[in-house]
Amino acid sequence: MGMWVGRGRKARAAYGFDDIALAPGNITINPNEVDISWDLCGRNFQIPIIAAAMDGVVSPKLAIEMGRLGGLAVLNLEGIFSRYENPDDVLDRITSASLEEATKIIQGIYGEPIKEELIHKRISEIKKGGGPVMVSAIPQRAERFAKIAEEAGADFFVVQSTVTTARHVATEYTPMDLRELKKHLSIPLIVGNTVTYEACLELMQCGADALLIGVGPGAACTSREVLGLDICKALASGADAVMIGSAFARAQEAPGRGYHWGMATPHSNLPRGTRIRVGVSGALEQILFGPAFTEDGTLNLVGAIRTCMGSVGAMNIKELQQTELIIAPSIKTEGKVFQRAQKLGSPR
Repeated sequence: MGMWVGRGRKARAAYGFDDIALAPGNITINPNEVDISWDLCGRNFQIPIIAAAMDGVVSPKLAIEMGRLGGLAVLNLEGIFSRYENPDDVLDRITSASLEEATKIIQGIYGEPIKEELIHKRISEIKKGGGPVMVSAIPQRAERFAKIAEEAGADFFVVQSTVTTARHVATEYTPMDLRELKKHLSIPLIVGNTVTYEACLELMQCGADALLIGVGPGAACTSREVLGLDICKALASGADAVMIGSAFARAQEAPGRGYHWGMATPHSNLPRGTRIRVGVSGALEQILFGPAFTEDGTLNLVGAIRTCMGSVGAMNIKELQQTELIIAPSIKTEGKVFQRAQKLGSPR
């Protein structure tokens, strides 16, 4: 398979969500009667959406509210909330900085050491608020932070990096041993991001309880937004749930005050991304459940999933995963001349 791209070399064709569409089913279902719940390591959640571990998106407050509404939110254990006792002033500095200064200021702010007692405190805050606790760290700090998170009462631990594999080569530091980490961890271990079939199998063989799939174009690092329609396409492609950031950065409860920045933005030597403004569109509950007063897909994400499932005839997430996918590269442009002229929908 694949096509020739040079002498003696072939490349496989790949498609993004913009290139595919979901084929309507032979039956349709009342959207109010579909089941969008999903299971993660024996626990059931009412909505298949996880708020990404970004400091402009997830705070203990948002994690509590997300849990109340039936979803999950991941708190970054290497973020502002584990570095500063009072993060509000720090967040004000980030959001009030000029665009030209934003990345430099963020780099300086993340130079503050991580305080292990604050990890305990933030996890306790979420548990006290009644929310499920999902926290994350990069592989280099995973062993230490997983132990702290477990002791503090976290429900799930995520090891997350740009690209995660079961085999990592390094001489400057000792690579994380995923098998050993899982062996000594009593709470579920989630690992990502990963892409290829072979890499996923190796991670599962090492004991990962769940995987984060895809190294994709998030809004803080490239130009594409993740909205309701792409959520449906991810589920139809086989995901049990989706992790998104920019949609929740718009929530009134989000710590970023209408801004967010990628997890790699604070990198001292190679920042990949910057602070972007997404604005505030409503409360978290409205973003998830509506009502929507805009046509760009940023409000009522759950309604979008339900409507999609009803249209393709999927009664639950497992059936949605079996939906026929078709390659439709013109789906974003065909018949949209009047919408573009009136600046409707999501800007591209």
